[in-house]
Amino acid sequence: MKRFALCVLAGLLLPVTAASAQKLVDATDPDSIINLLRGFGSAVLEEDDAGDPMIVARIDGTRFLVLFYGCQDGAECKSIQFRAAWETSGNISLGQISGWNAEKRFGKAYLDDVKDPVVEMDVNLFGGVSTRNLEDTIDWWQLVLADFKLNVLEE
Repeated sequence: MKRFALCVLAGLLLPVTAASAQKLVDATDPDSIINLLRGFGSAVLEEDDAGDPMIVARIDGTRFLVLFYGCQDGAECKSIQFRAAWETSGNISLGQISGWNAEKRFGKAYLDDVKDPVVEMDVNLFGGVSTRNLEDTIDWWQLVLADFKLNVLEE
């Protein structure tokens, strides 16, 4: 009976041990983020004007950036932001942007200084998240892009 109880206990603890052993993804490792993004499209590592990492990527043909924030000398970053922008010759109204924002939980949109639409989604990675969590976040970003293109850009 003791052996059975120990086997049951070990079986209950195994998922906790396996979950805690999983490698977490955070903003200090741009390569791990690139590897996940490549499961959705293309991604290459570049550097922004401040010397911080920046990923240029594509999902479903849409180009976007992954910007890194809270970095110290181009490393040890704490969060990321997905950002996509389109040149539209100013034919998107502030009302369209406000309407889209009012209906959406993920992603925020605005018109930049030349009245072109921009969509962003911030992601806090401080302390790390599971690979599965970040993959799900990228999937949400893919849905945000598709929805914005369909309902605002009318592509």
